[in-house]
Formats: sequence, C-alpha cells, structure tokens
Amino acid sequence: MAMKRAIGLMSGTSLDGIDVALIESDGERIRVVKSANGFIAPLGPTGYRGYGEDEKALLREATRDAEAIRDRDDRPGRLGEAEAFVTRAHAEAVEAFLAENALRPEDIDVVGFHGQTVIHRPRLGITVQVGDGAALARRLRIRVVSDMRANDVAQGGQGAPLVPVFHRALAEAAGFAGPLGILNIGGLANVTLIDSKGAMLAFDTGPGNGPINDWMTERVGADLDADGATAARGTVDEALLENLLGHPLILRTPPKSLDRNWFSHRLAGYLTVEDGAATLTAFSAHAVARSLAFARERPTRWIVGGGGAKNRTLMAMLERLLDAEVMNADAIGWSSDFLEAQAFAYLALRALEGLPLTYPTTTGVSAPVTGGVISDP
Repeated sequence: MAMKRAIGLMSGTSLDGIDVALIESDGERIRVVKSANGFIAPLGPTGYRGYGEDEKALLREATRDAEAIRDRDDRPGRLGEAEAFVTRAHAEAVEAFLAENALRPEDIDVVGFHGQTVIHRPRLGITVQVGDGAALARRLRIRVVSDMRANDVAQGGQGAPLVPVFHRALAEAAGFAGPLGILNIGGLANVTLIDSKGAMLAFDTGPGNGPINDWMTERVGADLDADGATAARGTVDEALLENLLGHPLILRTPPKSLDRNWFSHRLAGYLTVEDGAATLTAFSAHAVARSLAFARERPTRWIVGGGGAKNRTLMAMLERLLDAEVMNADAIGWSSDFLEAQAFAYLALRALEGLPLTYPTTTGVSAPVTGGVISDP
C-alpha cells in the first residue's frame, strides 16, 4: 500500500487543549528516519491549540452533564454546546496547523478526529466522544475518520485503549524488541506490554494526571503540578495510598478501560497541598506497578509519553517501582506530547483500509475489529 499523509487530533481527559500531528503511513508501516543509535527522528510536524479558561469550564460542565446520558445520541445540559465548540476548536487547530506548515487541504489524505470523551461506560455499552466528524470534514474539505471507539464497544470490547497497535508499529520501526512497556500518562494512564514474541497486552492502569491536576486546580488554582515540584515537597500518606490501591478497578483483570471520573482527588481532601499531591502522584505510579501482575514478562525497558512524562516526581517513582530503564519518549525521538495525536492519524489510515484497530488482548473484543465513521467533505 502507498504511503499517505494523515493528521491526527487528540483532546484528552486532562482538558488542556488540542494536539495536532502529521504522520506518513500506509496503515501498517510508519515512515521514519532512523538515527545512528537506532532511535527515530520525529515523525512529522506538530501543533497545539490550548483551551481558554471559559472553554475548559464548558468541557468540565459538559462532562458532569454526561452522567445523565443513557443513549449515545443524548446531549443533556451543555453537551450540545460543548459538541459544537469541540468541532469548531478542532477545525481552527487544523487550519492553523496547515497554514503554519504551508500545507493545503488537498495535501492531506485523512484527519483522525478523536473528539472529547465525556463518558465511557463500556459495560453499559456507552462511550461518547463529542465532536461532529461530518461537520469537520465539510469545513476542512478533508476526509475525516471519527468515533473510533464505538464499534469495538458494540462488539463487546472495552473501547480502549486504542493506541497499542500504533505503539507496536513505533516499536517495530525503532527496532525495539520486547519485553517492552509503553506507558501513556494523560488524565488516565494506559499501558501496552509487548513480550519477547511480539504479542501485545494493553489496558488502562488507573489514574494518570487527572486527580493530580484536579487537586492543584482546586487547592492553588494551577492547571498541574509543574515538574512534580509540589509532590516532591510532600510526604505520601501510606494508609490512604494503600486504600486507594484497593480500588476494584485497579485490581480488575484486563481487559479494562476506565473513566477519568472514577478517581477523585477529593479522597485526599484532609491532607496538605504538598502531601495530597505526593499521595495522588504515588497512586498513579503504584497503579502502573500493580499492572505488572498481569504481564507475561516483566519489561526491561519502559517508554513513557503523555503529560505525565514531564512530571519528574512521577517518573522517579516509576523508575524505582518498575526496577527497569524508564525513558521519556522524547529521549528516543518519539513524542511525549503528541504520541496520541500521532496514533489517531495512524488509526484513521487503518480505518480507511479496513484494518483492525483493536484486538482481544487490547480491548477484550472477541476478534480483531476495525472501526471509525468515515465522513467525506
């Protein structure tokens, strides 16, 4: 199959903004440039469109309103307003990206549009990512693939994580053999474990940055704990940590995908700012370590992407708990910031070719399935 250009878009549960990334792939192989040490050069240009405070507030309120959803097409409360905003903001992000990189709509074969997750309850058969793929395609004049989780959930899968097949393609392109752990830490954390035979096992491990960010927002009005500095000054409440790690979703055997709202920062409400940040950071790190109970082989190398890769305290905790080499994705030519956006570009290309997005060992679906809704301009 011929190589094509795809733009991927990701607005995660941390609600900070929209990541934009371009890759070239045929839906299986990824075009990369290898360096002398075997690492890979960046896949393509990237961009970012941050959310303003009013926009973040709208998305938070819409996420709360989504608790009332009983059907995927329900849009209670401010969800309809949020969907229109998400579509418009993503269009603005792509238009700015094209202009910055001297690209035209006809230079791009497809846009992978994740949308904004507002509720994810796969056991109830519900996953909703607001955003209108058809409207986005019309405005951009580019084919769009959206709603990539729904088919997996309809077929009995968890609908997440979706990125493992991209993780495996990146590892193959870089020449990394297993046992390997690829960890993405956004609002939630998800892991792809690749054993020495190349077999994948993937699932959500538990909280990522979400509870830490919520804690910092509520306590000091900051979006996040920059560099993990607040947590570094605190002391972990070991009793609370052990209680948090007893959460049934942490203990549940994969496949499993989680909802950001299932892990509340308010459980640490009686602690100081520093101790609360330290305890919630430890919760995220220990939940990842507990995931090794499900691994066929213990990884000797971990590659970490997502916003959590910038949290030095969290990374230090992971290195100690995992007893392995823990690397920021940026250090090997991957992108800690744009890994998921790149993944949705790759998934969009796979959807166009009818290739599987998910597998029994990644979401628990009974057989490999493709997904996504294709909208022509």
